[in-house]
Amino acid sequence: MDVLSDAIMIMRSGRPRSARVAWRAPWGQRFPAVPGSAGFQVILQGSCRLIPPAGAPVALRVGDVVFFPHGHGYGLADSAATPLAEPACDPLEDAELFVSDSVGHDGPLTVTLCGGYRLDPRHAHPLLHDLPEVIHLPARPGHHPELRAAVDLLGNEVGDPRLGADTVVLALLDMLLLYILRAWFEELPAPARATGWAAALADPAVGSALQAVHRDFAHPWTVQTLAARAGLSRAAFSRRFAALTGRPPLTYVTWWRLTVAAGLLRTTDTPIGEVASRIGYTSEFAFANAFKRHYGTAPGKYRRQNITSPVREGGPLGNAGTDV
Repeated sequence: MDVLSDAIMIMRSGRPRSARVAWRAPWGQRFPAVPGSAGFQVILQGSCRLIPPAGAPVALRVGDVVFFPHGHGYGLADSAATPLAEPACDPLEDAELFVSDSVGHDGPLTVTLCGGYRLDPRHAHPLLHDLPEVIHLPARPGHHPELRAAVDLLGNEVGDPRLGADTVVLALLDMLLLYILRAWFEELPAPARATGWAAALADPAVGSALQAVHRDFAHPWTVQTLAARAGLSRAAFSRRFAALTGRPPLTYVTWWRLTVAAGLLRTTDTPIGEVASRIGYTSEFAFANAFKRHYGTAPGKYRRQNITSPVREGGPLGNAGTDV
């Protein structure tokens, strides 16, 4: 797995939700802040205004994608002058995976596709902290065709569900989230790429080391072996890694291993000794000590207090300890 995929999969919890809504002007809706979530809006037809918590309204047109990575509140309306009603559709609260609805009066039509993801802030990857409150990806011909394709497929599935729609929608919601973040990173202007995790992922040396750690976090990494992977001296690599990620190399390796371990404890019944082995610890005792230092509780107690539903294979939890 790569860094971005791992960061999303380890933080996601529960099932995402989505809704296709046909709005007839005049209409306006408030979407309240939901801590521990992220959401998106896609304009499938017509146009509307995004009403952010602060600042001027933003015009949205067909194909525009707006992403709210930190669960901040906002409004949507046919016009900046239209009052905002309380939510008529909340994908995170609806029991169904996807719903369709119609709202408003008899004026011009706008169709939106919205979605929401539950996130566990306790296991947030630091690269997600660098994201702004709102990511707006305007529709531009020839830009991010994979994102546009995912939007079209998801809109069709939610608007006209057929056999297998549940599985298709779940996969498309995961794809859409990654495509949105990929597009944002790719569109960052040069000054924004010079610092933080955007710079770390773009840096050939640090990026190479990060990918190596995420491909095989159980490997007995040292600063020297990571520096060799990065093609730098030990001292130069340590300085560059810490400057861009905010953590020394081995501190990051330990943090990621324990983050993956916490996910395994929450979502599987894998024995604690096997969890220790899968993330690279040679003894259950050493793992338990490290885990308690980091989380403030023993692995077994943590599992009893946080157990959730099993995860799907293929993510950082499903292939722990493998080099793929």
